[in-house]
Amino acid sequence: MGAALLCTGLGLTACSSGGGGDDGVVTVNGAEPQNPLVPTNTNENMGGRVVDRLFAGLKYYDADGKAYNEVAQAIDSTDRQHYKITLKPGWKFTDGTPVTAKSFVDAWNFGALSTNAQLQNWVFTPIVGYDDVAASPPKAQTMSGLKVVDDNTFTVDLTRPSIDFELELGFAPFYPLPAVAYKDMKAYGEDPIGNGPYKFANSTAWQHNVKIDLVPNPDYHGGRVPKNKGLRFVMYQSYDTAYADLLADNLDALDTMPESALATYKKDLGDRAISKPTAQNEHIGIQPNVPHFSGPEGVLRRKAISMAINRQQICDTIWHGTKIPARDFTASTLPGFDPKLPGSDALDFNPDGAKKLWEQANAMSPWSGRFEIAYNSDGGHQAWMEATANSIKNTLGIDAVAVPFPTFKTIRDQVVGETIGKAFRYGWQGDYPSMLEFLTSQYYTGSATNDIKYSNPEFDKLIDASLSARTPEESYKLSGQAQSILLQDMADIPVLNYISNAGRSTKVQQAPLTWSGLFDFENIVKS
Repeated sequence: MGAALLCTGLGLTACSSGGGGDDGVVTVNGAEPQNPLVPTNTNENMGGRVVDRLFAGLKYYDADGKAYNEVAQAIDSTDRQHYKITLKPGWKFTDGTPVTAKSFVDAWNFGALSTNAQLQNWVFTPIVGYDDVAASPPKAQTMSGLKVVDDNTFTVDLTRPSIDFELELGFAPFYPLPAVAYKDMKAYGEDPIGNGPYKFANSTAWQHNVKIDLVPNPDYHGGRVPKNKGLRFVMYQSYDTAYADLLADNLDALDTMPESALATYKKDLGDRAISKPTAQNEHIGIQPNVPHFSGPEGVLRRKAISMAINRQQICDTIWHGTKIPARDFTASTLPGFDPKLPGSDALDFNPDGAKKLWEQANAMSPWSGRFEIAYNSDGGHQAWMEATANSIKNTLGIDAVAVPFPTFKTIRDQVVGETIGKAFRYGWQGDYPSMLEFLTSQYYTGSATNDIKYSNPEFDKLIDASLSARTPEESYKLSGQAQSILLQDMADIPVLNYISNAGRSTKVQQAPLTWSGLFDFENIVKS
């Protein structure tokens, strides 16, 4: 307990208890998850990286984003609307109970039910009966489009064909849950029982704000068998501290370089430096309850702020070329990405255009006060956030400042509770390799992960049409039209796309990055 208290501010390993030891357990950077580790309620990076180790879904994704069957034996459909899903026999949860069709169906119904208020409820939108279950109060307790046939078989009926449905079945909200979870879901999330490649090392594996310890699950028999003896997610409040530990071989793998090391990390680490373009972005969001940012005035101000940001200069000077300017609302590495969407000139640095739009907004309602952008100071965001605020300040002649929040959890709680009261930095890291995942999760009306509370029926219709498209090319075209509406409304302000920068210690033989920017944790190998 004393070590936990003393180390909270500096990261566990700053007190020489983090480890990098030679026991085959890999130490990796982490931070305190926002919520208990329930798959349908985990929509942030730090909880997600743990949840994905503890559970196995119908499918899984390899490092390149290719999907393979995991618990599923077969996923059959002739029309991409009506599915028959057959499970491989013999799968068990770590409490010894079998993984059955009911394990999936019950978990999905729990995730969709409005009274459970799960952050990832949006993924179930296409399933027949979702609207009744998601209504407040609910008109039904279960989705009529889900039916258990037998222990190893269930069927799924969608309201319309979906080009993405099978692909997304490796995404966390579609994981199964054991029966014990429903007795006390919050308690379950503190010590989850899963069916994935790892399990909690013991009942005290999660020491809040310090670490989470995982060990390989001997009963796992999917395609992600660990090549190490376990993982320790060490919770840091500073990437500088984490990087110092990496250099000292007290941390085995670090997936984000601190700003202070971006110019030197490749020289410092040599062939242990890792760089890869990944499906991640950084945006500035503004909820409609912030004064001056609702209605037509809000559109003008968001466009003005977008044009006031010198993205290329920030990428060059702050990020040393390790980030690239955003050209849409998704990520440049995803299939179908188009850097020249109609309206994307609003993402260009255009000081004169920015001032003109700001003055048009002032004619509706004169600006007063200061423009604040919240960011979490435990995420390595200070320098680029301050540079962004300065670019806005210098272009528009307003008082614009970056405001630090101590932890990622603190800022997320206020964003989700709609009490943030100012602009905020937020990003999205792909869960499955599809532009539609980025667009539906963040901008579709009613999605619980739509942090900016954006709603436009025309956008929703185009997303529905894109999901119903017969070919990827047709889907990409419709997604582009949907994004043009986002640009027209300037739903939020896209700023950066990622080139991930990571590193491994001398004790690690390999630590591959995945398409989404996280480590391929199962394939981290100690020397």
